[in-house]
Amino acid sequence: MKGYIILFSPTGGTEKVAHILSQEMKTAGFLYETVKVDLCDRNFDFKSVDIKAEDFALIAVPSYGGRVPALAAERLALVKGNGARAVLVCVYGNRDFDDTFVELQDIAHFCGFMSVAGVSAVAQHSIAAQYGAGRPDDSDVQVLKEYAGRIIDKVRAAYGSDLQIIGDRPYKKGMNMHLAPKAGSKCTECGLCADVCPAGAIDKDNIRNTDKQKCISCMRCVAVCPHKARSINGVIKLLLPVALKKVCGERKENQLFI
Repeated sequence: MKGYIILFSPTGGTEKVAHILSQEMKTAGFLYETVKVDLCDRNFDFKSVDIKAEDFALIAVPSYGGRVPALAAERLALVKGNGARAVLVCVYGNRDFDDTFVELQDIAHFCGFMSVAGVSAVAQHSIAAQYGAGRPDDSDVQVLKEYAGRIIDKVRAAYGSDLQIIGDRPYKKGMNMHLAPKAGSKCTECGLCADVCPAGAIDKDNIRNTDKQKCISCMRCVAVCPHKARSINGVIKLLLPVALKKVCGERKENQLFI
């Protein structure tokens, strides 16, 4: 079976989870080929993704304030699912995924996918890196591999049911905190951040600043900078981990919805 890995992973955590699941499915002989569709690629024609009904999709997004990132939702909605079965994956920074799953399920249904399973997984928080640090770790990998096996069993048995996942409709209000990273003295103006910014918020002619109206606070520019030259406001960077300690301090575990 051909598999489409459709993901939005600005800092890499979501892609790590998707890779573990998809590789286990390939190892088990469930998928013979995988095609990556990168929702971070602002230059890609997402309308061209036309998946056959007999194929399979793994749709993975991070939770941004308990919602699907708006940019990811916009681009995913252009994909044609044509009745293909899909696993929905929500990755979060050890706080909560809130309504991300139900929103992702609704978008997948709009695209024409049939959702057969859902996986929530923890990865390192994109801003407060001490939360979810090192995850997915060895324990997570084993759990995710077991989830992949159970999903394969369900699909091969042609067992169908309404996928019941956690979340509310209407969805909670989206994140309205704008944390636009800026470049400091270490910046060499290499332009890598501008090239890979999912939102096109960094102008190559004005590398040191970020367009706050376009920026989605995904922190990709911070993650990819080879000189560690980009960061958010220093005060916010110090206060945010303190504000999140109560909700992020205790280890959260992965979940399978099937």
